[in-house]
Parts: sequence; structure tokens; C-alpha cells
Amino acid sequence: MATLPLPPGSTLGILGGGQLGRMLALAAARLGFDVAVLERDADSPAGRVAAHTIVGAYDDPAALEQLAAVAQVVTFEFENVPADSVLKLQSLGVEVAPGPEALAVAQDRIAEKQFLNASGAPTVAFSAADTAEEAVAATAAMGAPVLMKTRREGYDGKGQRWVEHAADAAAAFTELGGVPVILEAPADFVRELSIIAARGRDGATAVYPLAENHHEGGILRRSLAPAQVSEDLAFQAEKIAARILKGLNYVGVVGIELFELKDGTLLVNEIAPRVHNTGHWTQDGCAADQFEQHIRAVAGWPLAPTVPHARVEMLNLLGDEAEAWSKLAHEPDTRIHLYGKRDPKPGRKMGHVNKLKAL
Repeated sequence: MATLPLPPGSTLGILGGGQLGRMLALAAARLGFDVAVLERDADSPAGRVAAHTIVGAYDDPAALEQLAAVAQVVTFEFENVPADSVLKLQSLGVEVAPGPEALAVAQDRIAEKQFLNASGAPTVAFSAADTAEEAVAATAAMGAPVLMKTRREGYDGKGQRWVEHAADAAAAFTELGGVPVILEAPADFVRELSIIAARGRDGATAVYPLAENHHEGGILRRSLAPAQVSEDLAFQAEKIAARILKGLNYVGVVGIELFELKDGTLLVNEIAPRVHNTGHWTQDGCAADQFEQHIRAVAGWPLAPTVPHARVEMLNLLGDEAEAWSKLAHEPDTRIHLYGKRDPKPGRKMGHVNKLKAL
């Protein structure tokens, strides 16, 4: 088992080699850690800035054994890591954070909603359906329109369909692959917000100011932070975050997406047991960003302050938008973060910029 707090010079493992893994690896390096990345792609964004890259599937026993041989603590950059992989690493004596309970909740949208409601974190009304017939019946019972999502996987607007009439539910179910789904009632919200929160191994917590988020086609386009919110709204969000962190016995950073309703109350849309796109503003808006905070938490270090020193507009660079790097580099208040991805497909997140403004 690892000696905690993890001393500099130790190796921290990351399951996943995408942009979040890359930024986690860079933050870990600043704190003196080496990083080992387990990723299927030998030329991954995270692997190219890590000390070690282990090429293999996330559930490959041999690859997991290689990771366990070099890493004292392991974390992950996305929530669809197989739960058995976490259990395998733990059986090999490796600390994994966040733990399997957080993964189990985040990987199944029904389990997620049930956990949130049981923790006192309100959500929209929802129903489960395992067959096309159940989907039709649930839509009729809830009343259309409803948002149908696959219970597992799906991100950036993928794996979901709006159902405008109960008669359309069977076709939507088939279009989503005929797999178990969740049906969600629409939220009559005025804006989308999010809160990035962290919990250390000692139970200490830290929260960043709320961000206001704007999506296009199911993909986050920009975040504004700190968001202009009332003290009451901020308190609501912090209370929700505290309940989630405690309920999961969480270690690390979590992203919590929220709907602000017309009456000033909040609903939780979903949680992500990892660093989050809506927290990228912290890289240039706070002394310690969400990536360093996550590394500190999983390594057993004290959490860092979350006080902002600038207002930030974070803009995702999608597809060939990252090719404007030269123009962006001439903007004095713009900070560029490129992910090193080779193929700029339409809608693919290739990087982001943080545009700084005075608080």
C-alpha cells in the first residue's frame, strides 16, 4: 500500500490518455510526481507528457499489473473505466481514488439519480425503461416531452433523444441501440451552472465559485466564472456538493452540473467523478486549479485555496478552431491550452482558451 501523503518522486497512475489526463499529468509533474498513463493509444495526449505509457485496454489484466508495479496511487480521467479494473488494482495493493462507489453511481444514470435524491440533492423526475414497450409506457405516464438517455455511457450530447410524443418512444429506444434507458422530465431552467468541488483523504472539502455554462449541440461551448449568483444560490450549490462528497466518501475533484430554476432553486443534472470541462477556467482564474487540486486530494496532500483572482471566459476550441492559435496568441488577455490531438474532427475538443478579465 502507498505511504500517504504521497511524497514527491512517487509515481501516480492515470487511467485514460485524453486531454483531462494530459492536464492532470502536467499538474502532477509540477508537484514533483512522475506519471504513468494506461491508454489504448500509444500516441495519446496524456502519454506524450507522462514519464511512462502503458499501452493496453483499461480492463487488460497484464496492463493493470504493469500499472500497479510502477504506481503507488491511481486515478482516472473519465467515468467509464470498468469497475473491475479498479477492483483489480486495489487487489494488487494500489490506492485508487475516487473509489469504486463513485464510479458505480456515475456510470448508471438511474443509480446516479437515486443516489442524488437519497442524499438530498434534488433532480428532475425520471423513470427507467429496459424495453421499447416500457419506454412507451413510461413516456405516457410521465407526459411528453421527455429526454431519453442511455443508462450507461454517452457524453457531449451523444446517447440521448428528445421524445415529443409517447408514440415516438419505441423508435427513439431503437435509435439509442435498444439498451436500457432513463427518461427525464424537462427542466424549466433559466441557466445552466456547475460547481467544482474537492474532498481530501482527511475529509476536508474545498469548492470553487460557480460557473455559468452555455452548450451548443450538446457540447459545452463556453463557461463564465465566477458566475454572477446570489449568496443564497451559492450556498445551495455548496450544500449540494457537500452532501454528494460525503455520501460517496469521495476523494478527489468532482464536477456537478446544475439547473437554476425560475424560483431560484437548483436541480442537479449530473455528476462527473473527475476533473471537469466547466472547471478549466480555474487554470488561469485561481492560484491552484482543479487539476492540481485533484492531484493533491488523491495523493493525500492538503487541499489548496479556491479563491479566484480573475474573471474568466473559457471557450472550447472545436475541430479546426484550434488552428487559430497564432491569432489567439496575439491576444494579451488570452491563455491558450491545446491538447496535442492529431486529428481535428468536427465537434472534437482540440483545446480551450481562457480569456481573463478583472474581478
